[in-house]
Amino acid sequence: MTSGYDATFLPTDVPLPVADGDTVTLDYPHFSVVLDRDRRLAAVTGVNIDGAQLRDVPRTGDWSLDVRLPAAQQAGNEIYSGNDLDRGHLVRRRDPGWGDADTAREATEATFRYPNAAPQASGFNQSKELWLGLEDHVLEYAETTEQRISVFTAPVLASDDPPYRGIQVPLQFWKVVAWQSPRGLQATGFLLDQSELVDVRTGLVEAPPLGGFKTFQVTVAEVSGLSGVDFGPLAGADVMVPRLVAEGWRRLETVGDIELI
Repeated sequence: MTSGYDATFLPTDVPLPVADGDTVTLDYPHFSVVLDRDRRLAAVTGVNIDGAQLRDVPRTGDWSLDVRLPAAQQAGNEIYSGNDLDRGHLVRRRDPGWGDADTAREATEATFRYPNAAPQASGFNQSKELWLGLEDHVLEYAETTEQRISVFTAPVLASDDPPYRGIQVPLQFWKVVAWQSPRGLQATGFLLDQSELVDVRTGLVEAPPLGGFKTFQVTVAEVSGLSGVDFGPLAGADVMVPRLVAEGWRRLETVGDIELI
Protein backbone atom coordinates (compact mmCIF):
# COMPACT_ATOMS: atom_id res chain seq x y z
CA MET A 1 0.00 0.00 0.00
CA THR A 2 1.46 3.35 -1.07
CA SER A 3 -1.58 5.61 -1.02
CA GLY A 4 0.35 8.64 0.19
CA TYR A 5 -0.96 11.82 1.77
CA ASP A 6 -4.69 12.31 1.19
CA ALA A 7 -5.72 15.91 0.45
CA THR A 8 -9.39 15.03 1.14
CA PHE A 9 -8.68 13.53 4.59
CA LEU A 10 -10.20 16.49 6.47
CA PRO A 11 -13.69 17.84 5.77
CA THR A 12 -11.99 20.80 4.06
CA ASP A 13 -9.56 19.78 1.33
CA VAL A 14 -5.92 20.53 2.21
CA PRO A 15 -3.53 19.93 -0.71
CA LEU A 16 -0.01 18.76 0.00
CA PRO A 17 2.07 21.95 0.37
CA VAL A 18 4.11 22.92 -2.69
CA ALA A 19 7.88 23.50 -2.54
CA ASP A 20 10.12 25.21 -5.05
CA GLY A 21 13.03 23.47 -6.72
CA ASP A 22 13.70 20.10 -8.32
CA THR A 23 11.45 17.86 -6.25
CA VAL A 24 9.97 14.39 -6.45
CA THR A 25 6.99 13.17 -4.41
CA LEU A 26 7.31 9.77 -2.75
CA ASP A 27 4.11 8.17 -1.48
CA TYR A 28 4.00 5.83 1.50
CA PRO A 29 1.06 4.48 3.54
CA HIS A 30 -0.79 7.53 4.94
CA PHE A 31 2.05 9.97 4.21
CA SER A 32 4.14 11.53 1.44
CA VAL A 33 7.64 12.99 1.24
CA VAL A 34 8.49 15.74 -1.24
CA LEU A 35 12.23 15.31 -1.70
CA ASP A 36 14.48 18.11 -2.92
CA ARG A 37 16.85 16.22 -5.21
CA ASP A 38 19.52 18.92 -5.11
CA ARG A 39 19.61 19.07 -1.30
CA ARG A 40 18.89 15.31 -0.93
CA LEU A 41 16.51 16.15 1.92
CA ALA A 42 12.76 16.57 2.24
CA ALA A 43 11.31 19.96 1.40
CA VAL A 44 7.86 18.88 2.63
CA THR A 45 6.33 15.88 4.37
CA GLY A 46 2.62 15.41 4.94
CA VAL A 47 0.93 12.76 7.08
CA ASN A 48 -2.73 12.02 7.83
CA ILE A 49 -3.43 10.90 11.42
CA ASP A 50 -6.74 9.24 12.26
CA GLY A 51 -7.04 9.43 16.04
CA ALA A 52 -9.94 6.96 16.10
CA GLN A 53 -7.86 4.23 14.44
CA LEU A 54 -4.36 4.72 15.89
CA ARG A 55 -2.62 1.49 16.86
CA ASP A 56 0.20 0.84 19.31
CA VAL A 57 2.45 -0.91 16.78
CA PRO A 58 5.70 -2.49 18.06
CA ARG A 59 8.83 -0.77 16.76
CA THR A 60 10.03 -2.60 13.66
CA GLY A 61 12.01 -1.54 10.62
CA ASP A 62 15.54 -0.40 9.86
CA TRP A 63 16.76 2.70 8.07
CA SER A 64 17.21 2.10 4.35
CA LEU A 65 17.29 3.96 1.06
CA ASP A 66 14.15 4.23 -1.05
CA VAL A 67 14.69 1.91 -4.02
CA ARG A 68 12.58 4.16 -6.25
CA LEU A 69 15.32 6.81 -6.28
CA PRO A 70 19.04 6.72 -7.10
CA ALA A 71 21.17 6.58 -3.95
CA ALA A 72 22.94 9.78 -5.05
CA GLN A 73 19.67 11.70 -4.56
CA GLN A 74 19.25 10.57 -0.94
CA ALA A 75 21.13 11.47 2.26
CA GLY A 76 21.91 7.98 3.52
CA ASN A 77 23.86 6.43 6.35
CA GLU A 78 27.13 8.08 5.30
CA ILE A 79 25.77 11.38 6.63
CA TYR A 80 25.12 9.99 10.11
CA SER A 81 27.97 7.61 10.84
CA GLY A 82 30.75 8.49 13.31
CA ASN A 83 29.31 11.80 14.50
CA ASP A 84 26.67 13.35 16.76
CA LEU A 85 23.97 13.59 14.13
CA ASP A 86 20.68 11.79 14.66
CA ARG A 87 18.47 10.51 11.88
CA GLY A 88 15.60 12.77 12.77
CA HIS A 89 12.24 11.32 11.70
CA LEU A 90 10.20 13.98 9.90
CA VAL A 91 7.03 11.92 9.78
CA ARG A 92 7.33 10.22 13.15
CA ARG A 93 7.09 6.45 13.37
CA ARG A 94 3.71 6.28 15.10
CA ASP A 95 1.95 9.07 13.16
CA PRO A 96 0.79 6.97 10.15
CA GLY A 97 0.29 3.82 12.25
CA TRP A 98 -3.48 3.50 12.00
CA GLY A 99 -6.03 1.37 10.18
CA ASP A 100 -5.88 -2.41 10.02
CA ALA A 101 -2.90 -4.15 11.61
CA ASP A 102 -1.02 -4.85 8.37
CA THR A 103 -1.42 -1.31 7.06
CA ALA A 104 -0.39 0.22 10.38
CA ARG A 105 2.75 -1.93 10.53
CA GLU A 106 3.66 -1.18 6.90
CA ALA A 107 3.15 2.54 7.49
CA THR A 108 5.34 2.70 10.60
CA GLU A 109 8.10 0.72 8.89
CA ALA A 110 7.97 3.07 5.89
CA THR A 111 8.96 5.99 8.12
CA PHE A 112 12.46 4.48 8.23
CA ARG A 113 13.25 5.41 4.61
CA TYR A 114 16.06 7.95 4.37
CA PRO A 115 13.98 10.53 2.44
CA ASN A 116 12.00 10.81 5.71
CA ALA A 117 15.13 11.62 7.75
CA ALA A 118 16.97 14.87 8.32
CA PRO A 119 20.11 15.48 10.38
CA GLN A 120 19.49 16.75 13.90
CA ALA A 121 22.01 17.38 16.66
CA SER A 122 21.74 14.51 19.09
CA GLY A 123 22.04 16.37 22.40
CA PHE A 124 18.73 16.49 24.24
CA ASN A 125 17.58 19.41 26.29
CA GLN A 126 14.20 20.73 27.29
CA SER A 127 13.53 22.37 23.94
CA LYS A 128 14.20 19.27 21.88
CA GLU A 129 12.12 17.21 24.26
CA LEU A 130 9.40 19.83 23.77
CA TRP A 131 9.64 19.45 19.97
CA LEU A 132 9.18 15.70 20.30
CA GLY A 133 6.54 16.20 22.98
CA LEU A 134 4.69 18.53 20.63
CA GLU A 135 4.01 15.62 18.31
CA ASP A 136 2.97 13.47 21.27
CA HIS A 137 0.61 16.29 22.23
CA VAL A 138 -0.85 16.29 18.72
CA LEU A 139 -1.22 12.51 18.73
CA GLU A 140 -2.81 12.52 22.17
CA TYR A 141 -5.24 15.19 21.05
CA ALA A 142 -6.14 13.20 17.94
CA GLU A 143 -6.51 9.98 19.89
CA THR A 144 -8.55 11.32 22.81
CA THR A 145 -10.89 13.33 20.60
CA GLU A 146 -10.90 10.68 17.84
CA GLN A 147 -10.16 13.48 15.42
CA ARG A 148 -8.40 13.51 12.12
CA ILE A 149 -5.33 15.71 11.90
CA SER A 150 -2.87 16.41 9.11
CA VAL A 151 0.72 17.32 10.01
CA PHE A 152 3.38 18.79 7.73
CA THR A 153 7.05 18.84 8.72
CA ALA A 154 10.40 19.50 7.05
CA PRO A 155 13.70 21.29 7.48
CA VAL A 156 14.11 24.86 6.31
CA LEU A 157 16.41 24.34 3.32
CA ALA A 158 18.28 27.63 3.54
CA SER A 159 20.94 28.52 1.00
CA ASP A 160 23.48 29.31 3.73
CA ASP A 161 23.09 26.06 5.71
CA PRO A 162 26.57 24.72 6.58
CA PRO A 163 28.05 22.07 4.25
CA TYR A 164 28.88 18.65 5.66
CA ARG A 165 29.73 15.38 3.88
CA GLY A 166 28.19 16.42 0.61
CA ILE A 167 24.99 17.91 2.03
CA GLN A 168 24.03 21.09 3.86
CA VAL A 169 22.89 20.57 7.45
CA PRO A 170 19.58 22.38 8.12
CA LEU A 171 19.59 24.73 11.09
CA GLN A 172 15.82 25.06 11.42
CA PHE A 173 12.82 22.76 11.14
CA TRP A 174 9.18 23.67 10.71
CA LYS A 175 5.88 21.99 11.48
CA VAL A 176 2.33 22.95 10.54
CA VAL A 177 -0.67 21.16 12.06
CA ALA A 178 -4.15 21.28 10.47
CA TRP A 179 -7.49 20.13 11.86
CA GLN A 180 -11.21 20.79 11.49
CA SER A 181 -13.26 22.39 14.26
CA PRO A 182 -16.86 23.58 14.37
CA ARG A 183 -15.47 26.92 13.19
CA GLY A 184 -13.97 25.30 10.10
CA LEU A 185 -10.43 24.51 9.00
CA GLN A 186 -7.76 25.57 11.51
CA ALA A 187 -3.97 25.44 11.56
CA THR A 188 -0.93 26.56 13.52
CA GLY A 189 2.83 26.58 12.89
CA PHE A 190 5.97 25.76 14.86
CA LEU A 191 9.69 26.22 14.37
CA LEU A 192 12.68 24.37 15.87
CA ASP A 193 16.05 26.14 15.80
CA GLN A 194 19.22 24.07 16.25
CA SER A 195 21.66 26.67 14.93
CA GLU A 196 23.42 27.00 18.29
CA LEU A 197 24.12 23.26 18.33
CA VAL A 198 25.63 22.85 14.87
CA ASP A 199 29.25 23.68 14.13
CA VAL A 200 30.78 21.86 11.17
CA ARG A 201 33.89 24.04 10.88
CA THR A 202 36.01 21.44 12.66
CA GLY A 203 33.99 18.43 11.56
CA LEU A 204 31.83 18.55 14.68
CA VAL A 205 28.10 18.70 14.37
CA GLU A 206 27.25 19.28 18.00
CA ALA A 207 28.68 22.00 20.19
CA PRO A 208 26.80 21.82 23.52
CA PRO A 209 28.50 24.88 25.12
CA LEU A 210 26.95 27.11 22.46
CA GLY A 211 23.39 26.53 23.56
CA GLY A 212 20.44 24.33 22.75
CA PHE A 213 17.34 23.78 20.70
CA LYS A 214 14.77 26.55 20.69
CA THR A 215 11.11 25.91 19.89
CA PHE A 216 8.67 28.59 18.79
CA GLN A 217 5.02 28.87 17.81
CA VAL A 218 4.86 31.00 14.67
CA THR A 219 2.37 31.90 11.99
CA VAL A 220 1.91 29.66 8.99
CA ALA A 221 2.78 32.66 6.83
CA GLU A 222 6.09 32.97 8.69
CA VAL A 223 6.84 29.30 8.03
CA SER A 224 6.03 29.86 4.37
CA GLY A 225 8.34 32.86 4.18
CA LEU A 226 11.24 30.98 5.76
CA SER A 227 10.82 27.76 3.81
CA GLY A 228 9.50 28.95 0.46
CA VAL A 229 6.67 26.41 0.80
CA ASP A 230 3.12 27.28 -0.31
CA PHE A 231 0.61 26.02 2.29
CA GLY A 232 -2.48 26.82 0.27
CA PRO A 233 -5.55 27.34 2.51
CA LEU A 234 -3.64 26.84 5.78
CA ALA A 235 -2.26 30.39 5.98
CA GLY A 236 -5.81 31.72 6.00
CA ALA A 237 -6.84 29.15 8.63
CA ASP A 238 -4.13 30.10 11.13
CA VAL A 239 -5.62 30.30 14.64
CA MET A 240 -2.82 32.56 15.91
CA VAL A 241 -3.34 35.43 13.50
CA PRO A 242 -3.41 38.31 14.33
CA ARG A 243 -1.89 37.66 17.78
CA LEU A 244 1.48 36.40 16.55
CA VAL A 245 1.56 39.07 13.87
CA ALA A 246 1.46 41.65 16.64
CA GLU A 247 3.61 39.86 19.22
CA GLY A 248 6.13 37.97 17.06
CA TRP A 249 7.41 34.44 17.56
CA ARG A 250 6.20 32.79 20.77
CA ARG A 251 9.03 30.96 22.56
CA LEU A 252 7.77 27.65 23.96
CA GLU A 253 9.19 26.20 27.17
CA THR A 254 6.48 23.58 27.81
CA VAL A 255 3.56 22.07 25.89
CA GLY A 256 1.32 24.19 28.11
CA ASP A 257 2.66 27.31 26.35
CA ILE A 258 0.98 26.28 23.09
CA GLU A 259 -2.11 28.30 22.25
CA LEU A 260 -4.81 27.06 19.90
CA ILE A 261 -7.33 29.88 20.05
